[in-house]
Amino acid sequence: MDRSEGLTARQTVEWIAAQLDRSPTSADVASYLDQEDGLRHLRDRFLVPKMADLPQADLSLVDGSQECIYLAGNSLGLQPRRAWTYLREELDKWAKSGVHGHTRGSRPWAWAENNLEGLMADLVGAKAEEVALMNGLTVNLHLLLLSFYKPTAARHKVLLEDKAFPSDHYAVESQIRLRGFDPEGSMLRLAPRPGEQTLRTQDILEAIEREGDSIAVVMFSGVQYYTGQLFDMAAIAQAGQKKGCFVGFDCAHAVGNVELKLHDWGVDFACWCSYKYVNSGAGGLAGAFVHQKHDHDIKPALLGWWGHDLGTRFAMDNEMELQRGVSGFRLSNQPILLVCPLQASLEVFQEGSMQALRRKSLLLTGYLEYLIQLQFSEQPGGTHTPHVRIITPSDPRQRGCQLSLCFSVNVSGIHQELEKRGVACDMREPSVLRVAPVPLYNSFADVHGFVQALGAAMRAL
Repeated sequence: MDRSEGLTARQTVEWIAAQLDRSPTSADVASYLDQEDGLRHLRDRFLVPKMADLPQADLSLVDGSQECIYLAGNSLGLQPRRAWTYLREELDKWAKSGVHGHTRGSRPWAWAENNLEGLMADLVGAKAEEVALMNGLTVNLHLLLLSFYKPTAARHKVLLEDKAFPSDHYAVESQIRLRGFDPEGSMLRLAPRPGEQTLRTQDILEAIEREGDSIAVVMFSGVQYYTGQLFDMAAIAQAGQKKGCFVGFDCAHAVGNVELKLHDWGVDFACWCSYKYVNSGAGGLAGAFVHQKHDHDIKPALLGWWGHDLGTRFAMDNEMELQRGVSGFRLSNQPILLVCPLQASLEVFQEGSMQALRRKSLLLTGYLEYLIQLQFSEQPGGTHTPHVRIITPSDPRQRGCQLSLCFSVNVSGIHQELEKRGVACDMREPSVLRVAPVPLYNSFADVHGFVQALGAAMRAL
């Protein structure tokens, strides 16, 4: 595929189709793309559910022995094969050595997560000492806001996107109330322009410039969960800090999905879960980031034993020797059974790079977009043929791997028909189907198979 370098996804697909003398919609194009995929071996590092194991699959329509078309990594990533091995190792250690497991073996329970922070830092573009693995996303967001949200009578607002993920909305709302302010006047929610589905970067930056003197914290998603929009985090951070605001991001839908450079962008703080694109399992261990520039001026509002320096932690003298930066925000030891699957996944990421995964992702999602637009766009002339509208930005630089689809027919019916055909994706109220081809384990054949299933689902209604 050397001759396709520099081409858009559409141009690449059409060039390959021409070389093969096939239609761009042919399965042969997907097969060629998979053969040329230098990351295709990473799929073998994961367990892909079989069609027969999906609860809604109709085995009169699909071969139950085949792997399903799993496009729900934006909701829950697949299980890494090594996860079970690592879990068994720790359960075996517990059975055989009891309390001694805290300090023995390749994962001493007392500091096992510390061994993974460098791997996670690679995914978010940070230094290892700027990252802590702890708690769940919302807990970490509260801990960070307790320290970074310092409202005054003049500067008390929090800027966030309208219809932010509920975790963010509720956390911000309750933090504002906790400080004695009214969310009605202190939550500044930025909505897209009328008739548009996504926010323009220009409008975000103008809002910061206009309202910045009254904004204490700018708190955005890295990737918006509903639309799949990738925000310009570097520009937002620069604009917010220029106006004297702290700037933080919820990177739940960004980490493991797009390239992040939290340190270089100067982001003040960030948090994320790890069970979506980082494949740590439901409720997996979350992450937090505090830029090293705040090592000496930002302290945790709540203290716990695990925030104490490890060298003297077990002296038990109750004289806090607080770790610098984000490490001081730790409250207690992390569950070893959550560390294991996270380690298994992070090791897979080490076999590639986020740069390589992002290159594949641009082509993989671009291929999906191309096939959907080619086959399911609204036709001129006002026909009543069911059609699909993609609300995710068309500019690949403004999205991750997810495409959010709206339908001219009932989306719930489409979702049910797709499930019958062995497709795992998710529906989000009020009217969106989210489809996420994850470059770590999804293939071009998955994309082609989804589009075929989508056509059958639309015809079935």
